[in-house]
Amino acid sequence: MIKFNIKTYNFKMMEVKIMKLGFLTGIMGDVSIYEKIEWASKIGFKTLEVSCWPRVNTRDYSGSDIDVVNFTKEEADRLNAFLKEKDMTIATLAYYDNNLDHNLERRKGYNNHLIKVIEAAALLGVKNVGTFIGRDMTLPIEDNFDEMEKVFKPILEYAKEKNVRIIIENCSMPGWHESGWAGTISYSPELWDEMFKRLPYDNFGLNYDPSHLVWLGIDYLEGLKNYKNRIFQVHAKDTEVFHDKLKNCYSIFGKQLNRKDNWDMGYWRHRMPGKGDIDWDKFMAVLKEIGYDDEVIIEHEDLEYQDTLEKVKEGLTLGYKFLSEKL
Repeated sequence: MIKFNIKTYNFKMMEVKIMKLGFLTGIMGDVSIYEKIEWASKIGFKTLEVSCWPRVNTRDYSGSDIDVVNFTKEEADRLNAFLKEKDMTIATLAYYDNNLDHNLERRKGYNNHLIKVIEAAALLGVKNVGTFIGRDMTLPIEDNFDEMEKVFKPILEYAKEKNVRIIIENCSMPGWHESGWAGTISYSPELWDEMFKRLPYDNFGLNYDPSHLVWLGIDYLEGLKNYKNRIFQVHAKDTEVFHDKLKNCYSIFGKQLNRKDNWDMGYWRHRMPGKGDIDWDKFMAVLKEIGYDDEVIIEHEDLEYQDTLEKVKEGLTLGYKFLSEKL
């Protein structure tokens, strides 16, 4: 009679992470952060990027959902308890301003507030703080990179001590430049390479927004593949390009006469995901291909859904329904 020694094996199920959908909270205006969390949870969102500008500021699409200057451990504990109750998280604290402003007093104010945002993130256990590099419009771009090193080295080192990552959104901010040119130095792969060469910190990466790449003529899918190790968060925003205006009227430099403001380039506008030129099926497929499993944050700048809070909610709900089918 043949005896068999049968071994038993314990198999652990591999945890499969699924990308979480969220949105940047400033678009909902003066509604309290607790009300925003409550509403987001009911819709199905799982995370948020929370706006943390100063209580008094003039930035468009800003907000002050957390008063980081006066934020305490007790407030952080209360907020975290509410998030847990609603099965929600905060992915990022947001403060996108010009950290290289030519006016040194203003620059110092922006830099100091960014430090406060980092401290608030540490209190909450939030992994990311989102911002811009910015630009000194009076200096050549090479000199701006020198300024970037001076400003961001101590910020990144402090953030690392606090276990916080700094993520840079790749918006060119033409609205900051009087001629409508780029108001930041971090909007293209060429500039990302210089940025990461000069600041090779492992807590320094991209908040990758494909919408800006579309109107700039940059391949937003190749960018995902080429910078997969530097993409710490994704902004979900679409861009509708008016190709007839681009080819037959304005050129890549945009409208030059009778602009309403520096953002009025005449041949493109931001839309909710699914209403512009981005192929979201391909975009999400490449995200999965490169192993991205972190947050996808809707940055709502679609003027068709902004007149009232109800219209804002309608836009965010449309974005959620569209993207949730792509995860």
